[in-house]
Amino acid sequence: MIPLRDSIRSKHKPVINWILILVNFLVFFNELKLSPPQLNQLFYHFGVIPAETVAVFNGTNPFVYLTTFFTAMFLHGGWVHILGNMWFLWIFGDNVEDRLGHFRYLIFYLVTGIIGSIFFILTAPDSRVPIVGASGAIAGVLGGYIVSFPRARILALVPIFFFLTLIEIPAVIFLALWFFIQLFNGAVS
Repeated sequence: MIPLRDSIRSKHKPVINWILILVNFLVFFNELKLSPPQLNQLFYHFGVIPAETVAVFNGTNPFVYLTTFFTAMFLHGGWVHILGNMWFLWIFGDNVEDRLGHFRYLIFYLVTGIIGSIFFILTAPDSRVPIVGASGAIAGVLGGYIVSFPRARILALVPIFFFLTLIEIPAVIFLALWFFIQLFNGAVS
């Protein structure tokens, strides 16, 4: 399911949402300039590595690893990763920013991104694979959306066998399906 629009219109310009999307794409376009070994090095330097983050509690320099909670949010592992994250941010983030205000929305976005990384660390504390992407922050924005706008409706493009169909469904159902798809994808990966 691909969301095309929601039924809630923003009253204010979602400036922070636009800036977050722009910064994510600027970082990604710079990633594209790197060779695969350089990109790998970038992810290992600026991504959250669960095993190393857990080691912070064993006496290593916490600042080096804790800053990656912020930097990792702006790195993405490919076109599908960034386009999916930024599309959902475009569709749902404007309304959450409208509800929270610009500054509180920025803080909300960053904090939920950090919480997403912490959740992953708790599920795989020994992993040496870097966590990159805004998926935790996007999940937080979607949670904020559903709490703020439980009666909203989403126009979505849905593949049914070989056909694409437009349907309008309650946001609660759309986001519940999104959540279970994410949970399933996480479990199989």
